Amino acid sequence: MELRKVQRTNSGTFFVSLPKDWADRVGLDRGTILAVSESIEGRLYLDLHYDSERQPLSIVLKPSPYLDREIMSKYLLGYDVIRVETKNRISPEERMLIKQASSRLIGLEIVEEDYASIVLQSLLEPAAFPPEKILRREYNIAASMHRDALRALFEGDVHLARNVVARDDEVNRLYFLLVRILRTIIQEPKVGEKIGIRAIDCLDYRLCASLVEAIGDSAVEISRKALASKEDKVTREVLQLLAKFHSVVFDAQERALKAFFGRDVVLAEEVRDERKKIKNMLHEIESVVQKQSVVLPTILTVASLLYRIFGHGVDIADLVMPKGS
Repeated sequence: MELRKVQRTNSGTFFVSLPKDWADRVGLDRGTILAVSESIEGRLYLDLHYDSERQPLSIVLKPSPYLDREIMSKYLLGYDVIRVETKNRISPEERMLIKQASSRLIGLEIVEEDYASIVLQSLLEPAAFPPEKILRREYNIAASMHRDALRALFEGDVHLARNVVARDDEVNRLYFLLVRILRTIIQEPKVGEKIGIRAIDCLDYRLCASLVEAIGDSAVEISRKALASKEDKVTREVLQLLAKFHSVVFDAQERALKAFFGRDVVLAEEVRDERKKIKNMLHEIESVVQKQSVVLPTILTVASLLYRIFGHGVDIADLVMPKGS
């Protein structure tokens, strides 16, 4: 870091000198025009290439057993063009792997394909996908999965349980998209300026999206328990306790997300304050189940998963920062 003292002319104009090493390195000369822009945090940015278009990021990959993971990694890092090529030919198995990878990533399409190469290109414009909009969509799907998973369990609805499991793919797709957008914002502050998000907010969005994705994963586990459940002697008392527990957990989860989007610290604290109540409800379910004449492992597992979901809600509430910070 170099410090520069602000100077002022008699007419009132402020000016500051630029580091000579930096000026020489980027090719500044007398008369060079720099764009000066202010960020939403109040910082000033100097841009030498303000009038040039962003060049697409591209990379070439070779087929490998981990090709799908490599494609995902490059997508998350913001690459626009991913070319997979080999000297011989791309096998049918490798083609299928590439197509499966692209289907899991929003906006990544195969635009060219021949004997020895496949070109994937991201058709997304980052500024058209505000992180809040993506996160809200991800949460809405995860919340519906959470609600339907319990319904499938209570009603023995196999089709609904399978539908919950299938919806997890869309939650994952939205999570990957959000990670890509957030990384783009960090690397290119201009994108964040366009959609009104600060680089410092990106970490909170990433953590929140990860917790929402975890809520979806827990809903999938509950649905799989519903599919495998053979417990047909669950008493009305146990079902009522589990239904009430789910209702309280779901409400806390909803308020946690509302607090996050609204930067409502009071609401976030209300969610945190329910930890003792939630733990007591879990203990009550465990106590009643243990007194039953038959073992009910599915009920105990589902109650534990609901408690885990509440924990994710508390973690989201912990991310809430006061307005203006």
